[in-house]
Amino acid sequence: MPDISRDEVAHLARLSRLALSDAELDEFAGQLDSILHHVKAVAEVATDDVPPTANPSEIVNVTRPDTIVPGLTPEQSLAGAPNAEESRFAVPQILGESE
Repeated sequence: MPDISRDEVAHLARLSRLALSDAELDEFAGQLDSILHHVKAVAEVATDDVPPTANPSEIVNVTRPDTIVPGLTPEQSLAGAPNAEESRFAVPQILGESE
């Protein structure tokens, strides 16, 4: 006997606001039943002795350590700018707005 009936699929479709034809209800009932059987099979796998893991391989990410280095001062960063105003880069206006 299937785990999910055609009526249950119709109920789920109504809750999801999906308009399904009779053929689609029959098709989806079979597909959802198959999915439930697969989920049940996976749930029955004995995993008590398997530790939880995010990645089964022993790969380690190779990154350098973060080191704090001093950044540029405002004067240094603006030194090569073609135009600067009030310690900021000045660029041409492109949107036609006053501010």
